[in-house]
Parts: sequence; structure tokens; C-alpha cells
Amino acid sequence: MKRSISRQSIHLSWTFGLAVVFLGFSACRKSTPVEEVSISDSGVALQIRETPAVDLPWPQWRGPTMDGRADDAAPPTTWDESTNIAWQANVPGRGHSSPIVIGDQVVLGTADDAKQQQMLVSFDLETGEEKWRRVIHEGNFPSAREVHNKATNANGTPASDGELIVTAFLNQERIFVTAVDLNGEVVWQTDVGAFGSKFGYAPSPVLYQSFVIIAADNFGGGYLVALDLESGEIAWRRSRGDASSYSSPMIANVGGMDQLLITGGDRVASYDPATGEPRWETPGIAEATCGTIVTAGDRIFASGGYPDKQTACFSAEGEEIWSDRTALYEPSVVTNGTSLFGVTDNGVAMCWSNDDGSVQWKERLGGNFSGSPVLAGGNVYVSDLSGNHYVFAATGDDYQLISKNRLGSDCYASPAVLADSLLLRIGFGEGGSRKERLVKITEGL
Repeated sequence: MKRSISRQSIHLSWTFGLAVVFLGFSACRKSTPVEEVSISDSGVALQIRETPAVDLPWPQWRGPTMDGRADDAAPPTTWDESTNIAWQANVPGRGHSSPIVIGDQVVLGTADDAKQQQMLVSFDLETGEEKWRRVIHEGNFPSAREVHNKATNANGTPASDGELIVTAFLNQERIFVTAVDLNGEVVWQTDVGAFGSKFGYAPSPVLYQSFVIIAADNFGGGYLVALDLESGEIAWRRSRGDASSYSSPMIANVGGMDQLLITGGDRVASYDPATGEPRWETPGIAEATCGTIVTAGDRIFASGGYPDKQTACFSAEGEEIWSDRTALYEPSVVTNGTSLFGVTDNGVAMCWSNDDGSVQWKERLGGNFSGSPVLAGGNVYVSDLSGNHYVFAATGDDYQLISKNRLGSDCYASPAVLADSLLLRIGFGEGGSRKERLVKITEGL
């Protein structure tokens, strides 16, 4: 006998199915409350560090001042496969980690998904020859559904004080911070906390005197954590809420004091980098951000993100000075002190006045962008995801293209800048045949 099914039954079944899916999804979003640690709890106090003996022209994400500026540098403005290329070196695996420069070596993070290895690799600055390779983790990668299809398992850029190189990876559903010496030997490794991955882990460590500071915003329970650089012992850890966000912190002296600044979780926030104590919070920018804050004088600039769109300027005390409804989600901004420059994810170059946020010019470059621009020799350098590398003048007068250079198939990472050179991590080829190379670009070669 044919069985009849009422519309009400169908509706109840559909509703029950959605409820099961929703409850299943909610169950996957496991909450992991953050155990906060204060300086008084840990007994690990900040120590003033001496100037390192090793030259550190580009020691961490966005350079020595964490803002993408290399004011005294004069790298080439033109290059291609056969022009101004000092060397090209094959990079194992895949990553968005930018290169850093420590004395005579270039170091970056990378991940071999087939071997399930997260590692640091060092290259000779003069020749490009691989100096050493250190596997930090093997196995226990996040699942493919926990990493965005544009992301990798090595997104963050390492940092160095000239004696140690520090990196942070997501592994075993936790964030591990690892320090190696300049020969790649592991000195210490610390599990700093759980991490619920929505799209993977992206922030880079930043150095502050004797501390290395890590951001880990995630839906399970986000946090900032500072570790003693010499021992890896946790000095302080501060809860940040439950928003999944991807920005690296930066540290600048603003308003006469050192401030640890970060976006994400629908706010711009400032902390004391020595203690982790909050200084101020201001609503704004977006729930999820990727870009790193920059500063000029006593002004703080931030852009992002998703789902909200905003580029804004704040005072040293967190008061909003101006705001624009344009967003740069993945790329960070850069400033020359009077103008703010950036390129949106969908390829529109922008320039704002630092004073009042008025748009001084905008220009459609085309393509899509993930890497962050750097400012060197009076020019802005930025690469797209199609192998185009743009150089334009850092001026608020109008858009002045200096050059458009073609090399490789894509570029997700951001440049490192030397006095007369650029270092770029570039993808070559498509699909399964795609490989990555580290390229040193120097004038006259």
C-alpha cells in the first residue's frame, strides 16, 4: 500500500535535520577557556636586551619596525626572469611565510603537506645555497576543512633577535612556539594553548626586548601570550574572546609609551607589551582581520576585514579620528608619515591623507592581492596572485606607476628588503606542478 506523507511531516523532518546539522557544527566548535597568566604569577619579568652583534636588516614580519618600511633602502625597481636576478632557490613545500634576514642567511617557514612536515629553511644570502633545514613538527596537521583553500600550514613569518629564530605553528590543535639557534638546532619548544581552527593559523611572532609575543585569536578561546626569549617560559597570557581572526600584533611607541596593537574581534586593542595588561579598546574594523596595524607619530592606522569594511585612524588613546568604508582584508597598509597606502584584495591601489582620511587617489591595478606592500626608496612595492609585481611612487599627489614586473605565476608572501635588494617568495607553475622559489633581486645582475 502506498504511504502518504504530509507536508507537516516533511517540514518537521527538514527542521529536525537542520537542527542535527547545527548541533553537530556547534559541537565541533569546542570551547577551550583560556588560563590567564600574569607577570606576578609567572615571575618572568621583561629584561632590556643589548643590541645584537649580528646584522638584522629584516628580522621579523614587516621588518625591523614591524610596519613594512625600509626608508634608507634603494632596491631595484625593474626585474624579470633575466634581469636583476642575483639567484633563485627552490623552497620545499608551500607557505606564505615571508623571508627574514639574519646576518648572512635568509630564513623562512614552510610546510610539506605530503610528508606532513612543518619546518624552517635557511639559505645563504649571497649564493642562495640551502644552509640547513629543520623539521619542527611531523604529522598532526589540521584537516583540510580546517584550513582555507588559499592558506597553508606555514603562514606565519619567523622572527629573530640575532641569536635565536622563533616560529609558531598550528599542530595537534594547539599553537607551539619553537626557538632554534642560527644553525637550526632546537633550543626550546612551548605549547602556548589550544586553537580552534576555522581557516588555519596566520599570525607571526613579534619581538619586544626579552619577550616574544604571539597572537592566537580563535573561536575556541583566543589569547595573546608572551614568552621569555631565552627559556621559552610563559611570562603572561591574556584572553581575547572567541572570534576567529588572523592579524599579527605590532609594537610601537605611541603617545609616549610602548603599545602592543592588534585588530580583530570587532575592536582595535592596545596592551602593555611588558605585562599584557589592557590599555584601551575601541569598537571597529571587523570581526575577522588579517592586516597588521601601522603607526605614524601618535596616529594608529588599521584596515579590514570581514564581514565589516573599514580603514580607520585612531589616536594614541584609541579615539577614532577618521574612517573610510574601504577594506583591505588580507594585505596590510603602509605609510610614509603623511599618506597611507594600500591595495585592496581585488586590486585597487588606494592613498589616503593621514590627517583627515580623504582619498588622495585610487587606481585599479586589476588582479587579486594577498601579500602586504613595503615602502623603500620612496616607492611602494607589492605583488599580486598572477605573477605581477608593481612598483609605484609613495606620493599623495597622484598614482605614479614606476614599473610593472612579471616573474612567476603568483606571490602570496610579502617582500623582505635589504639596502640594495629585495627577497621575494614566488610561486611558479600551476596546480600539482606548482613550485615555490626564493628569489633575490639586485640591481645590475
